[in-house]
Amino acid sequence: MAITIFSIMIVLLLVGFPMMIPLIVGAFVGFYTLFGGFGQLETMVQQMMAGIRPASLIAVPMFIFAADIMTRGQSAGRLIDMVMSFVGHLKGGLAVSTAAACTMFGAVSGSTQATVVAIGSPLRPRMLKAGYKDSFVLALIVNSSDIAFLIPPSIGMIIYGVVSNTSIAELFIAGIGPGLLILVLFSAYSVIYAIRHNVPTEEKTTWGARLKAVQQALWPLGFPAIIIGGIYGGIFSPTEAAAACVLYAIFLELIVFRSLNLKGLYDTAKSTGLITAVVFILVAAGAAFSWVISFAQIPQAILGGIGIDEMGPIGVLFVISIAFFIGCMFVDPIVVILVFVPIFAPVVESVGLDPVLVGTVITLQVAIGSATPPFGCDIFTAIAVFKRPYIEVIRGTPPFIIMLLGVSIALIFFPQIALFLRDLAFAK
Repeated sequence: MAITIFSIMIVLLLVGFPMMIPLIVGAFVGFYTLFGGFGQLETMVQQMMAGIRPASLIAVPMFIFAADIMTRGQSAGRLIDMVMSFVGHLKGGLAVSTAAACTMFGAVSGSTQATVVAIGSPLRPRMLKAGYKDSFVLALIVNSSDIAFLIPPSIGMIIYGVVSNTSIAELFIAGIGPGLLILVLFSAYSVIYAIRHNVPTEEKTTWGARLKAVQQALWPLGFPAIIIGGIYGGIFSPTEAAAACVLYAIFLELIVFRSLNLKGLYDTAKSTGLITAVVFILVAAGAAFSWVISFAQIPQAILGGIGIDEMGPIGVLFVISIAFFIGCMFVDPIVVILVFVPIFAPVVESVGLDPVLVGTVITLQVAIGSATPPFGCDIFTAIAVFKRPYIEVIRGTPPFIIMLLGVSIALIFFPQIALFLRDLAFAK
């Protein structure tokens, strides 16, 4: 049955159907095979509804809406100007500023694709003018956007938390350490690249201009304060923090900055509604598909075949990392989380792994896969936004992928990279 289901899904993908169709068809084929017909079809519908029922999922459209408002407004530009004022004059400073801006915008959006658009659009022309090769610029933007998947709020972590019944607040804070480590590595590589290619530096900004840039960025810097401070100060749940972010984004862009009007806000809401509908259909379809393959004990057969039951915690983490990395090279990250997390859940529990550590490792692998050829979703976002050919977008990615995989290995062997802040914030 497993071969039939996956064969049908692959054919549908190759024909060009969006991922939700193969998921739904695969679930129904499995259901028909298991029960000999559709006599108990209401069970399938119940599983779909159960997939989108958790209240925590309300945070997803909220964070998407807030990120969309900020992208259309001035928040992203003000964050970029602040970072540039401090490091733009250093060797490789413009590239470092790009990576840092992606990190900061990730801390207010939680979306890799939103980060590619918001940070890449204004900074790519500036980097090209400064003398950076376009292949390096595109790779830096695409891979630095991965940090947005780790720094809270992370949409990927929300989905993982819902599927695995893991604390989203703990997942959020566990992503900070790996995210900052990636920023440090990317910054160091950017400096080395600038020195090797003799990229000119920018004019040093005066302290007066820096102070002005900081003042202008104070309002956007309120987003991470609301999210991190609100959640870990016990003021908000993650879902409530998402709602607070939407209100704050509307307040900033409509009233303080006046960069959006009511029509712009309405158009933004429509865009968010379309994206949310796609996400929730994927979640519902993924829940039904996961239930079918779990009921048929397909995961147990697959994992038993590779001998995962005989591996220790480190071996299990390596298998999980490889599975998610390869999966996200071909399929949307949300789908991979929905399908793979239930498959590995029994093994994770049996070897005693911390679900927060597993979630952080998975989120990192999902982020890496999203920027990795052949079909990483961030690659195609960059192609659409920057109007550049596929080969040019992926040409400069290997060094960044190597660094990201290095962080993955370090996280497996040194879990305190992620768990130190979690243990500090949630000391028992």
